[in-house]
Amino acid sequence: MAAFRRESAKELSYSVHKCSSVSSIYVPENIQVDKPNDQSSRWSSDTNNPPQFLVLKLQKYSLVESITFGKFEKTHVCNLKKFKVYGGLQDDNMIELLESGLRNDSSPETFELRRFVGGRPLPIRYLKISPFQSWGPSFNFSIWFVRITGIDAWDIVQPCIHSFNLFREREALRLCMKHLRSRGHWEALETLESGQGVPRLEDPIITHLHNLLVRDGDYLAAEKFVEQAAKGGSLFSQYIERQEYKPAWHAMSISGSNSEISTPTSPPVEIGNKSNLLSPSKQQPLSPRPGMRGGHQMVMDPAAETIYLFGGWDGNQDLSDLWSYHIPSCHWTLLSMDTEAQGGPSARSCHKVCLDPERRQLFTLGHYVDSQFRYPENLKSDFFVYDIERDHWTLITEDTASMGGPQLIFDHQMCMDVEKQTIYVFGGRILLSTFGSGDDRPGCAGLVGTASSMGPLEPTFSGLFSYHIPTNTWMKLAEDSSMSGESCSSTLPTIRSRVGHSMLFHPGSRKLYIFAGQRGKEHLNDFFTYAVDTGEVEQILSDGGSSKSSGSLGSEGRRVPAAGFTQRATIDSEIDEIYVLSGLSKDKEKRDDNVQNSFWVYYIKINQWSCVYRNENTGERYWSRMQHVEPCPRFAHQLVYDPVQKVHYLFGGNPGRSCLPKLRLDDFWQLKLQRPTQNQLLQRCKMMIRTHRFEELAAVNKMSALNYLQTSLSEIVDHNDPEQTKEFQLMAAVLFRDEDGSGEEDCGKMGAHSQNSKDGVESEDEHVLLLATSECHIRRSRLFDRIVEFFPETMTQPRSNLIDLVPL
Repeated sequence: MAAFRRESAKELSYSVHKCSSVSSIYVPENIQVDKPNDQSSRWSSDTNNPPQFLVLKLQKYSLVESITFGKFEKTHVCNLKKFKVYGGLQDDNMIELLESGLRNDSSPETFELRRFVGGRPLPIRYLKISPFQSWGPSFNFSIWFVRITGIDAWDIVQPCIHSFNLFREREALRLCMKHLRSRGHWEALETLESGQGVPRLEDPIITHLHNLLVRDGDYLAAEKFVEQAAKGGSLFSQYIERQEYKPAWHAMSISGSNSEISTPTSPPVEIGNKSNLLSPSKQQPLSPRPGMRGGHQMVMDPAAETIYLFGGWDGNQDLSDLWSYHIPSCHWTLLSMDTEAQGGPSARSCHKVCLDPERRQLFTLGHYVDSQFRYPENLKSDFFVYDIERDHWTLITEDTASMGGPQLIFDHQMCMDVEKQTIYVFGGRILLSTFGSGDDRPGCAGLVGTASSMGPLEPTFSGLFSYHIPTNTWMKLAEDSSMSGESCSSTLPTIRSRVGHSMLFHPGSRKLYIFAGQRGKEHLNDFFTYAVDTGEVEQILSDGGSSKSSGSLGSEGRRVPAAGFTQRATIDSEIDEIYVLSGLSKDKEKRDDNVQNSFWVYYIKINQWSCVYRNENTGERYWSRMQHVEPCPRFAHQLVYDPVQKVHYLFGGNPGRSCLPKLRLDDFWQLKLQRPTQNQLLQRCKMMIRTHRFEELAAVNKMSALNYLQTSLSEIVDHNDPEQTKEFQLMAAVLFRDEDGSGEEDCGKMGAHSQNSKDGVESEDEHVLLLATSECHIRRSRLFDRIVEFFPETMTQPRSNLIDLVPL
């Protein structure tokens, strides 16, 4: 496997094996040559009725890594809006490797394919591309060019084929084992397991647990065995990682209050190290925390357990105050009332700030300028750095554009590669000497931010830049591409720029993750990466799926965050997760902008989105009641993440109330994403075992069952949990269940046998016969199946069933 990781991927040769249909001269062999200027250089299906497909045969067995789709030089109605890619060793037995879609533009798109099955590299000889929808309604499908990359060195691929075939053989035997055991065919099972050359089919822990639960019905021993097995602390880890997060909001302070909820009294504000009060005539101390605002910036220093907040728009004016919040002491400190007076940046909003935690420096770039003040002298892009230890601002340059950097921009994104001391800036709208009739500050002012209020000219967007701190040098990495997809005259690559998007840097993969945003009237929900060392752009999610306010089925057919802008995103590079709190979304059904609460997690390793929190309530009365429970919907807010404590912090924003367009928020929230703990899962296993034991007892002796319910079962229930309490209360109904011949008597006999087996009440042969034929065996098997779901997949039986594979 080390050789597999060291080998570089290359372009793989292939031929067209077969296709579903062909239209006229558009033969499938055309996709082997990239001719974006030739409209006939493509494969087109003869119909759009499914199934339509292309099957490609690789010249050699390979480990395929990615697939690239070339396009025509202009948008085209036959481009694939939705498609799937399958792969395998045979053309009639392939698994799904990708589900995605293409943007309707001229830029090629590269997609990473699924590469592993059961933790083993997946060898491929055949690839199948299946289109499902084109961009033009009722039009046939067209593919212009396909390039496949991967590894085909035989000394690397051959061991992977051998390993994959062994994996398939073992999985087939494990399916047989599960089927025989669930039906009580013990002799056949023993013959299978004792066969020559048969590998170990499951962990001995699972086998022993099955014997205790199903064959012996010794529930007390089974419970003790699970408790002993869980003592290592990692038994349920894989199951916990697969569970959805549950959000737990905590109000640090609510909007409009003058003190923190977490402290009974609020200390006076500190400016630096000095206490600061208003003049005696005012008779009131300064607010002990930042005031209402949107379009501000926050960054998190995990090592110092400190949050920094700078600037913003309070509904009437830009702000220039700089604050720090010390998490352990729950205390705000006003570092500067006016950073401009200390030689720092002027009041501003829609700017960006990033932190270098190692050198304890804050960098800030960009800001919004009202249309009536957009004179050339006001449109210089100043760039500042703040030394936290020295409490000192330094002007790096008056205008980054003069150094090869971006022009003055707002609603852009900026993040930092701390190791390489490099800052990346992408997108944002360039402010020019033009005068519009309205406010075009979408991230700060209100819900009006579309092209209708941007004056007579179309907005101009900034590209992708890097800034190397030690050498004080800017470099332009990519140009903005227009909405029509036409490339700029520059030789630089093009990326579709936007405002109000999210951009995060992953130091492990050394990639920028860029998501969503707004471009003119268009709300985007595409998702792609940019490799900072190679410049390679890889599409994760193409823009083009239908979108709804609370999340949508994207072009991949999976649930993804709704198209929108000013959503806030954070990243945990240690566990490869991205978090997105919704902002202003585009509801195509209502033809209106929409502010609703939702929180999404993107799992990088498995390329999957999950919505872990959603609240679609919009009424002011509802949110007034909930102001201490969870934050109201908003945009232009700020969200930061502590990767050490795994906690998010949210401050301020614009609630988007049309009746109060200048209203901004100053509430402060903590968000913890929680999953079941090891102890909670152990308690759940015990409760499942005791519930099953109670049901068996109820079929034999109802008084004994009642006593068991009131003692053994009651003591394991968490009576502070409403769900568990309700479930416990309903268990008494089992005692009044009528006997209906459904196997309860058998369960009773089995239960009696398991308790009296030491007394020799039944012979072993009679026990086995009863076990194999009783409904009780089926119910015990179901209990076993439910419990082993908590165990790692590498230890336990397959999730699927042999009987489900029988063709009908």
